[in-house]
Amino acid sequence: MNSRLRKLALLVFVLAAVGVVIPAASSASSMTQTPVLTGIRTGRHVDFDRVVLDLAGHRPEFFVRCVDQLHYDGSGEPVPLPGAYFLEVRLAPAAAHDDNGNPTYAGPRQFTTPALTNVQAVAITGDFEANLTVGLGMRRDSWHRVFVLDSPTRVVIDVGH
Repeated sequence: MNSRLRKLALLVFVLAAVGVVIPAASSASSMTQTPVLTGIRTGRHVDFDRVVLDLAGHRPEFFVRCVDQLHYDGSGEPVPLPGAYFLEVRLAPAAAHDDNGNPTYAGPRQFTTPALTNVQAVAITGDFEANLTVGLGMRRDSWHRVFVLDSPTRVVIDVGH
């Protein structure tokens, strides 16, 4: 009988430990969810134009490059975006849709920016396999910088006039 009591106590202990570990593991997995695009804002400053990508979730990595032409990810088709120079910013992991495929960004996927000095237009050029790509069409070649801010998460793209 004493042995049965020990086994029962051990079983209760193991079940209690599993009950504590499982919620902790599920909350950790929610931290690894792909951040999603919720908004795109633009603004003109004295010496530069700014494009802000609002995200829900943790900070993604970003990759920036100047390209001769923007292309849609997947199809490779050229993006009909006004501009003489183009900047491509890829965020990973990031998406513009939720796990069910519903858009998380309700705005236009491509728009012009007449209030800005150098940036003429912005387009979402890719949203596939946790890679979100955004392109900017610019009037002239200039310096640029990209950085991430927290609380809430934002990717900021500055382009000199």
